[in-house]
Amino acid sequence: MSDSDPKPPSRFRRALGAVGRAALLPVRGASYVVRAGQAHQHFFLPVLNGALGDQLAARFDPRAIRMSFRRGGQDVPVADLRLTEPHQKTVVYIHGLMGDELIWQTGFQDPAGSRRYGPRLAEETHSRALYLRFNSGLHLSENGRELNRLLTELVETYPDAIGELVLVGHSMGGLIIRSAGYYGQLGVKSEELSVDATESTLNSSLLTPNSPWLAHLRAIFLIGTPNDGSWLEQNSHFTARLLERINLFPTRFLSKALNQRSNGIKDLRYSILVDEDWQDAHANDLMPPRTPVPPLPGVQYHILMGSWLRATRPSALREYFGDGLVGHGSARGHATFGDEAAMPAGARVRTAVFSQQHHGGLLTHPEVFQYLKQWA
Repeated sequence: MSDSDPKPPSRFRRALGAVGRAALLPVRGASYVVRAGQAHQHFFLPVLNGALGDQLAARFDPRAIRMSFRRGGQDVPVADLRLTEPHQKTVVYIHGLMGDELIWQTGFQDPAGSRRYGPRLAEETHSRALYLRFNSGLHLSENGRELNRLLTELVETYPDAIGELVLVGHSMGGLIIRSAGYYGQLGVKSEELSVDATESTLNSSLLTPNSPWLAHLRAIFLIGTPNDGSWLEQNSHFTARLLERINLFPTRFLSKALNQRSNGIKDLRYSILVDEDWQDAHANDLMPPRTPVPPLPGVQYHILMGSWLRATRPSALREYFGDGLVGHGSARGHATFGDEAAMPAGARVRTAVFSQQHHGGLLTHPEVFQYLKQWA
């Protein structure tokens, strides 16, 4: 070592520096919690609604979210969207349980200046991005019917602005899309339309045989969607029933507490997409009734799923846990998409698996974006 080289710090200085850094950890941690809380405060209502949204709506609580298009953190009526670009491809993004529209746009831990799928896809493909927020504590079918109504209003209000329609749903959002398609094939009655829509371009007749937005629909992307149900909710339901059967005070209390979860969460057990199924007297059976909701004719379905566990793990485990919340079998939707011979005319299904990606990671994965860019 030459005389000009700096001397390394002494042990005392190194120890003093370590003590100082340790002393600052609580301050830095508190600062991080505050910044994270500020960045995620928009999630308070979505989380509350995901957990208890059905109860809030039943009480007409002002905190209950109503499904709406969103811009700048605000609900925007369809008439105020002011869509002018003619015949533009329109991509509608629909979040999952306890989420909101910002999951498609930005994240607290994202690098500065980065953008997520929504704005990037709109810019790079010259498409139009629309974002929805909904009360994820309501029954899937209730949200499906409302999405059908809202898309009908969109297409009827802007018949010249909507070109091809693409729907992108994450997790529960994908199930809402499928339920909306089911009800879209039944049409929309005038009494289901909003006052604003009825006073504008929509007439008072029954829109049959199909809701008009289906004529524009070209593709549906189901990202981490439990098409055949969630193993996590199936286990929760089984645990609640078991505790109730034991019939002791502590187990009855625990069972009652477990059953306070929202209708939206309960419907995830076997992805109940139709009103009649959750209204059925056997809805709480271990194997409840489930009305088939087949793919829509002429629509390209894209099933995108993550594989959370490493390839070295047993294949049975990787299949069961899938992306950590949605198993591979459920995401593939064997009950819905498994029989190619039964697919309606023009319907197609493509499946893509993204290795070592968890449920939330599917919202930021560069390969998922490239897939969307290629096929949307």
